[in-house]
Amino acid sequence: MSGHGAPEAAPIDAAGLSVVIVAGTWHDTITDGMIAGAQRVLDASGATSRLVRVAGSFELPVVAKAALDAGADAVVALGVIIRGGTPHFDFVSSAATDGLTRVALDTGKPVGFGVLTLDDEQQGLDRAGLPGSKEDKGAEAADAALRTALTLRELRG
Repeated sequence: MSGHGAPEAAPIDAAGLSVVIVAGTWHDTITDGMIAGAQRVLDASGATSRLVRVAGSFELPVVAKAALDAGADAVVALGVIIRGGTPHFDFVSSAATDGLTRVALDTGKPVGFGVLTLDDEQQGLDRAGLPGSKEDKGAEAADAALRTALTLRELRG
């Protein structure tokens, strides 16, 4: 499991930060689990948050950019892409990853990356933060976005 070696996360005080969770609608059981994990972390940190749903992972970058341009301090991008029998998986995975990276660099604001690229549904269930899951990638993406936003705030004085 890829979560082996993850750092111990201390609680975060992110009061005053505004975060938008942008989540796809595909594979709703997995996505809803990740949304719940992200929301738990954001609520515990004191950050304000809003959820915006998009059609799929391909649409995450443009909506993430709109949220950041509208004043959000960070975005948590959540999506699920499961490999099929065609190259579509590669195109969507690459577009979502490259697009979200570009959004973060272009805006200078963090994008917590919670896009799962999976070989099968079980891998997603194992990472969705559901009862019995081994990992909680939604929570991890929210934690990363908050910590990066706080670091950027500190650096910018």
